Amino acid sequence: MKEGILFLVEIVNNIHDMLIMILNDILNLQMTDKDMHFWIMGVIGMVTFAAVYMISKWLAKFPFGLHLIAFLYTLTFMFVLVFAIEIQQAITSRGNMEFIDAIIGLWGYIVLFLVYAGVILFSILVKMLLKKGKNKEDDLNI
Repeated sequence: MKEGILFLVEIVNNIHDMLIMILNDILNLQMTDKDMHFWIMGVIGMVTFAAVYMISKWLAKFPFGLHLIAFLYTLTFMFVLVFAIEIQQAITSRGNMEFIDAIIGLWGYIVLFLVYAGVILFSILVKMLLKKGKNKEDDLNI
């Protein structure tokens, strides 16, 4: 996992250097590193917001749309958390930084969420059956 992170860091550093060259040398904007971070991260954030907004609006139309949105938001949070913990382990040398640890941690959330979803579906089915049974009793009493 450490090699993967170092590879990603190298890619980000290369993109960073290319952006500085394009913005300052070619476009002659003379941006500082902070200026560039302000604009690039702002644009990335707004594009991400637009995509998340459109997906959330679409998901909200489904019967369990709010659950789907909450699941995806939490899954995103869990990705950040498990990788932050793995990186912290590498920095502090407490535990081994392994990709499989992050994956297992994410599976823990997914499995427990599926158990939650199963309980919810079971309770909905029971309510539907009880309601159906009650409607049949009302029909018989007429």
